[in-house]
Amino acid sequence: MKGSLAMTIIGMLHHRLDPTTVLKSYAFAAVAKAEGATFFYFTPKSVDFAKRSIRAKVYENGQWQEKTMPFPDVIYNAGSPEKLSVSKEIIDRLKEEIPFTTHSIGNKWNVMKRLKEAKEFEQYLIPSEIVKDADLFHKFVNYYKRVVFKPIDGRKGKGIYFITKAGAKYFEVRKDSTTTTYTKPQLDSLIKEQLASGTFIMQPYIQSVTKSGQVYDFRLHVQKNGEGKWVVTTVYPRIAPNGSIIPNINNGGYTNYLDPFLEQEFKDEAYNIRRMLEHFSLALAHHLDEIQMAKFGEVIDEIGIDVGLDQNQKIWMYEVNWRPGCPPAFYLELDVVIHSIRYAMYLAKNQKPLKKKIDQQKSKQVEAKKTLPIIAITGSAGENYYKGICWFDLIEKVECI
Repeated sequence: MKGSLAMTIIGMLHHRLDPTTVLKSYAFAAVAKAEGATFFYFTPKSVDFAKRSIRAKVYENGQWQEKTMPFPDVIYNAGSPEKLSVSKEIIDRLKEEIPFTTHSIGNKWNVMKRLKEAKEFEQYLIPSEIVKDADLFHKFVNYYKRVVFKPIDGRKGKGIYFITKAGAKYFEVRKDSTTTTYTKPQLDSLIKEQLASGTFIMQPYIQSVTKSGQVYDFRLHVQKNGEGKWVVTTVYPRIAPNGSIIPNINNGGYTNYLDPFLEQEFKDEAYNIRRMLEHFSLALAHHLDEIQMAKFGEVIDEIGIDVGLDQNQKIWMYEVNWRPGCPPAFYLELDVVIHSIRYAMYLAKNQKPLKKKIDQQKSKQVEAKKTLPIIAITGSAGENYYKGICWFDLIEKVECI
């Protein structure tokens, strides 16, 4: 252990060899220097466990230079989990000795499944189902009429279909800004073709629409700061271009500052909606952090939450991303990096209290399991309560009672 006055050493782990191909590497190097930390960039294969050293890249005199560096105090985990998985053995050995930031909370499906199991945020979840075959899809679309069909690991709004039942034999299928009418056999072929390429999920289509008729959602970006506390980095609307129903920035969508957008759309309710979105993002971050501690013995430090508001101003969660892209404004991007560097420095110096907190969370979960009540609804009251309700089970099948 270094003395309390020693400079914190932060290593950025990535799968790419060249830091100039990683846009945020320079910003991290610059902010680390400003915060009084030593920063370097490295890949798994540059680690030498025998010498406890790393052949790293350090940003000096306007360029990245190769240097041999000691093991860092903390590792900022920046690479693709899939591409880093080929070096799993090296990464697991590093994790035994060095704290990591940015732990995966799983794909979108796993996150929603965890939230459903934990109950507390279940009311904000859009009913979702893994599409196992075309028959299951048709049961779902018959019930909801308008559904979203999308890849389980989709990114940047790609591969999303909006499907509407348009009568007994026809369906309207919208992808990007193109709408096509399909017969049932044609739709079955499309679904089978997509399922052959990967896992897809389906959800009822819940839409947020501006007064001018444009589809929008909100990105809530939250991070832990230099004190290890959750803070709202930014909340911003993403608005779909005319004719599109995907507000993702990468698909031609655009953004606006939050306050003018809320004042334009909600007038006197603008302040309350802003506070509601901020409160929701922090509460969800705390909740997911507690689940991660209890289930995996890890802490998380950054999430992006995509939400919509229905006509009653109720929040619906579209997606939760554990490694959200930087907000589309430079000064906000800098805010993201400042929080990340300060949190990495906090993590390096607070391992004992964090381990204690993780142990407490695990114990709480064990105690909660012991004291779970058993509730039964019997007789005619139970029958009336459940009559006519369709439950779309998150794991198995559609079952209508």
